[in-house]
Amino acid sequence: QVQVVESGGGLVQAGGSLRLSCVASGSILSIGDMGWYRQAPGKQRDLVATITRLGITTYADSVKGRFTVSRINAKNTVYLQMNSMKPEDTAVYYCNVNYNGWPYWGQGTQVTVSS
Repeated sequence: QVQVVESGGGLVQAGGSLRLSCVASGSILSIGDMGWYRQAPGKQRDLVATITRLGITTYADSVKGRFTVSRINAKNTVYLQMNSMKPEDTAVYYCNVNYNGWPYWGQGTQVTVSS
């Protein structure tokens, strides 16, 4: 069973920054794309950013220019640096890891941005 564990959520004022981390267990060679999704209360879970093993990234339009996704393959770790945060960024953030073609999710970490 692959375990995916996020950390780094919390409360931040608008305009501030937070960095999320996510580490996955298992074989380094079995991990493909990694990414972040978020779910606000009463809304569906949406993509925030993804990154391939080669470092190719994709971002939701709402976070482009503010958030940066990165990863360290040797550590099975993916990060999400969030800058210039807005109240609408408030959500539970979930890490997603593709392991041998199957998606695995973390338990989620709460991010709250106060105005």
